[in-house]
Amino acid sequence: MKRIALFPGSFDPFTKGHEDIVLRGLSLFDEIIISIGYNSGKTQRYFAIDLMVDKIKETFKNHPGISVQTYAELTAEFARKNNARFLLRGLRNTTDFEYENSIAQLNRQLNEELESVFLITSPAFASISSSIIREVHKYNGDVSAFIPYKL
Repeated sequence: MKRIALFPGSFDPFTKGHEDIVLRGLSLFDEIIISIGYNSGKTQRYFAIDLMVDKIKETFKNHPGISVQTYAELTAEFARKNNARFLLRGLRNTTDFEYENSIAQLNRQLNEELESVFLITSPAFASISSSIIREVHKYNGDVSAFIPYKL
């Protein structure tokens, strides 16, 4: 059976930290679906989803085991529909762990075949967050060191 993982998130924007988690996940999974969710808690995106889909596809164009999809439903249900038995997540710090732990437990209740797999962020990327990148970009700062594509 193919080991398929979802890497879900809002990816507003997709960062070098996200890229690192996906590339490291390739040693664990046969296929990784980068899943950009429409988050009901976030009413407005900074970067358009279509732009992110294009930029992420461009980033991984030489990796046939990586695809990009958008979804607007529960992650557990989206995983079921895509035969994904794993959720791939990155952890930068204990705050991330607390948040991700709660979500992992809920996803497991919603889909008992779904396992969350956590990778600790590589030290070089631990300080990068999408919210910081948005703020720097908003004020015309150079974000090229933090994202794996050109805006």
